[in-house]
Amino acid sequence: MLEDDVMVNPMDERTALERLEPDAWAAYLEEHSGLPGPRANLTLVQAAADTARAEVIDSLLQNNGEYQAMCAAAAAGRRASDGSFELLARSLAADDRWRVREGVVIGLQLLGDHDPGALSAIVSDWVTDRDPLIVRAAVTTICEPRLIRTPVAARIALDICGRATSRLLEIPLSDRRRPAARTLRQALGYCWSVAVVADPETGLPAFTALSHSADPDVAWIVRENRRKKRLAEFLAPPSEP
Repeated sequence: MLEDDVMVNPMDERTALERLEPDAWAAYLEEHSGLPGPRANLTLVQAAADTARAEVIDSLLQNNGEYQAMCAAAAAGRRASDGSFELLARSLAADDRWRVREGVVIGLQLLGDHDPGALSAIVSDWVTDRDPLIVRAAVTTICEPRLIRTPVAARIALDICGRATSRLLEIPLSDRRRPAARTLRQALGYCWSVAVVADPETGLPAFTALSHSADPDVAWIVRENRRKKRLAEFLAPPSEP
């Protein structure tokens, strides 16, 4: 997840963007991105996701700026219930630039706020992809606390965590040091705890079962999630070897 954020009024950002011509978006986003600097303007990314039309998305992707591409990726994710945008979002989820990948996640989560059924179908499909970065997008998207407040949504998140972990295990150990596989492992290092806390009755047995795995990456995933404060109250201390 991104640590970036610059707080502004989202309604002001949406209003400003809606008044722009398509070819003026790139310059506006550059000016208000918060970059270069310690934190990017994520409120503006969300506003762009909600307001960018198809021609704006195309224009931003033709621009060389990473922040502009992040906003385009968020807009594609927000519209991913449309098949053509879903394909675009899926390709951007495997982009070399981490902010662009995170833009897809932001957009998909915004879609989930309005259409949880569509989001469930998308992440259930993406988690089967051969590219670990697309699997990572699926699990990171659904393991967002605001999206998994119902029992059904929480169990979907747990299912995606389990399937994403299985996908990681399908990758030969010799290939898991590659950046894409490591990025997926990193996501699983916190996503399990989010999903378990949302449905401890179902999630704790599934998570506990992971601790019996001899796989070194699964052991790392278990350790990392056990360190999360949100999970501590649900877990007994690990037994001594």
